Amino acid sequence: MIVRNLEEARQTDRLVTAENGNWDSTRLSLADDGGNCSFHITRIFEGTETHIHYKHHFEAVYCIEGEGEVETLADGKIWPIKPGDIYILDQHDEHLLRATKTMHLACVFTPGLTGNEVHREDGSYAPADD
Repeated sequence: MIVRNLEEARQTDRLVTAENGNWDSTRLSLADDGGNCSFHITRIFEGTETHIHYKHHFEAVYCIEGEGEVETLADGKIWPIKPGDIYILDQHDEHLLRATKTMHLACVFTPGLTGNEVHREDGSYAPADD
């Protein structure tokens, strides 16, 4: 069994911060923990916009706190996001994530992340085998 505390994990290298300062993510469970997914608590900071395109990962995102919106770039559709909402990138949707109030999000990735990924220029993470 693995038990981790969010605040304690934020004091370790499990806290990853975006180079542009738009977000941080605490990786509570990673691929090397033995599961087929990873689980993160991510904060998207107020007033930011982040381009994301997970071409090689399935992601489900549940909003715990804050407000914002997600826009799919293929069709320009915008969905408001508030506490209690989930959005699922089931088509590897290229999207923009905007926060009007800092959002606290619970995120599940499949396959699981290693914790060392960085967003590439196109908004994606490299495939797990790269």
